[in-house]
Amino acid sequence: MIKRPGAQGALVQRDLSIHPPAHAPGYKTSVLRSPRLAPISFDASPTEATGPIFGPDVVGPGDDDLLTNYAAPGESAIGPRIVVMGRLLDGSGRPVPRALIEVWQANAGGRYRHKRDGYLAPLDPNFGGCGRCMTDDDGWYSFRTVQPGAYPWPNRANDWRPAHIHISVFGEAFAQRLITQMYFEGDPLIPHCPILHTVPDAAAVDRLVARFDKSATIPMDACTWRFDIVLRGRRQTPFENRMEGL
Repeated sequence: MIKRPGAQGALVQRDLSIHPPAHAPGYKTSVLRSPRLAPISFDASPTEATGPIFGPDVVGPGDDDLLTNYAAPGESAIGPRIVVMGRLLDGSGRPVPRALIEVWQANAGGRYRHKRDGYLAPLDPNFGGCGRCMTDDDGWYSFRTVQPGAYPWPNRANDWRPAHIHISVFGEAFAQRLITQMYFEGDPLIPHCPILHTVPDAAAVDRLVARFDKSATIPMDACTWRFDIVLRGRRQTPFENRMEGL
């Protein structure tokens, strides 16, 4: 929940009906790791509620460029070059400025740089798969990367994840964090993804899909995808950690 601006102590309840449930039998790993009892609420400590405060100094030069932030000098990540951009908005459509956004993803072959990723697609020696940026005064964010590849996962005999990018949004303190995933318009795997099937509302699933924005594409360089993140309201973005947040 979030304090309503201008109303001391007032809280706005998140609409839980559009967010994926913790226990979703079609998403096999959620069965064992999801809670069976009602969550227990604890008051946040002063440290959790007030710090650390994120500012521009937490983002270094090139953190928002996944094409080069892990690459050897003069090299670049392999794959279709893209820009992902959009705005972070509150429930009233107002921009949320100076918020920290972190992203992580598989490479263009569909493989993560993680020791437990055993997919047979090769690692890209010039791609780390993570980055971060701060929203500007009008709530805009952007980063450059490669379009991630789809990959198989051991949920059922032949399940594949659509191409996607994980996005983490921080509020004013570390404990204020929301996590979601961004998909790509036109991906034929979207209707077949068991994880996306956990989102109970088709319109909410559509709000997880980035749109191709030719007007913002960089000629002879990179295609651009537009993905706005809405924290509250009828058009709010579904989040994985639905009981927490800004």
